[in-house]
Amino acid sequence: MLFTAKWLAELFPKHQGEINTTISIEEVTRDTRQPSSNALYIPIVGEKFDGHDFIFDAIRNGAVATLWDKSINLPEEWDDSFPVFFVDDTILAIQQLAKSYRQRVNPIVIGVTGSNGKTTTKDLITSVVKTSYKTAATQGNLNNHIGLPLTILSMQSDTQVLVLEMGMSQFGEIKLLSNIAEPDYTVITNIGESHIENLGSRQGIAKAKLEIIEGMKSKGKLFIDDDEPLLSKENIGIDHSQITGIGFTKQSDIFVSNVKVHPNRTSFQIADEAYYVNLLGKHHAKNAAFAYSIGKALNISHEKMQIALNKLEVTGMRFELKRGKNGVHIINDAYNASATSMKASIQVVKEMEGFQSKILVLGDILELGTYSEHYHRSVVEVIDPRISEIYTYGEHAFYIYDEIVKQHPEVNVHYIKQREDVVPLLRKHLNNKTLILFKASRGMKFEMFIEELQQ
Repeated sequence: MLFTAKWLAELFPKHQGEINTTISIEEVTRDTRQPSSNALYIPIVGEKFDGHDFIFDAIRNGAVATLWDKSINLPEEWDDSFPVFFVDDTILAIQQLAKSYRQRVNPIVIGVTGSNGKTTTKDLITSVVKTSYKTAATQGNLNNHIGLPLTILSMQSDTQVLVLEMGMSQFGEIKLLSNIAEPDYTVITNIGESHIENLGSRQGIAKAKLEIIEGMKSKGKLFIDDDEPLLSKENIGIDHSQITGIGFTKQSDIFVSNVKVHPNRTSFQIADEAYYVNLLGKHHAKNAAFAYSIGKALNISHEKMQIALNKLEVTGMRFELKRGKNGVHIINDAYNASATSMKASIQVVKEMEGFQSKILVLGDILELGTYSEHYHRSVVEVIDPRISEIYTYGEHAFYIYDEIVKQHPEVNVHYIKQREDVVPLLRKHLNNKTLILFKASRGMKFEMFIEELQQ
């Protein structure tokens, strides 16, 4: 049980129906298509739908109570005994409910944001923490003003640690999420270029990410990318003793050293302790170091942390190594992209050993606005002869192609205009000595190419 209808009545005093202590809420849902058990149904009003229209579907699928926008009439055939809690706005209500439930359960809350790597870092932290605590965490991409409250409301009442990913595209969004979550520990993985179209500059992105401290507990701790000048302690409005910098230089509070990328893992060292994570790339050593730092703060042993990093389960389409037709090796890194993450992925491919041919399939990096040409061209900084061939597809990916032609005429690069031409051009590379990286923003749907190459 999460809570009772009687507790809901204390939060939302305008209600009707039979409100008594025997009605327990076991889950919170907004989706009437999925079966539920003793659920509180929260109808969300979107641009093209109104969840209030599906209340009877919700009841048939297990809802035992509902929040309800007081400006909307209940259906004529309504059962007056069914518990209804009237609110001014159901989205604001779910946020209020989530904050109250977070305070009621009172777990240790860890908030994670960043331009790149926040989902992987969230997965790493979760893997480490759950070795010693009953842990709940963000699933999938439930990291916005609706998803984060739903995540909070999905944790069981005996949860000890809650790990929350916080996403944003505008100023004020992380502040809202932080004030709902009230984190004890916060993490900013890095500052990239994602959403620069809305935020104006990398400085603007840093300012928006730093909103995560707005709701942080007064004695909370912030963990930052110490290699990012925009996250210097002098730029952050809290006591320096509350900030831990994690980086690849000796001056960092947590110094990540001796990083080596192996065929199936990345090893690194912190102080006198050696670790490895089953992810590929130097940047993942830093992501793992964030998890290490949280683990240390929660008194988790070196042995437990290493086991957790070794058994990591990551959210899909983030540098997943797969096998395709004829044994070709495929890296699916098509969930999202920025110029920073694209360059990091290419760098990892260059360092991977055991392949005769390394192919890049690069697509558009979205939401860059007027900065698009600059950042697409910047990808070429990491191109060198270790890459055998490059295919670019997408309106903005043309800038990558054009810059490679200018700077590296020795590199075999192609610009593909038609989507249906991508897979046929790649089929000649399908053998077990070839590695193909797919990298683009989620909107490019590059996973569809990978599915075809696996058939």
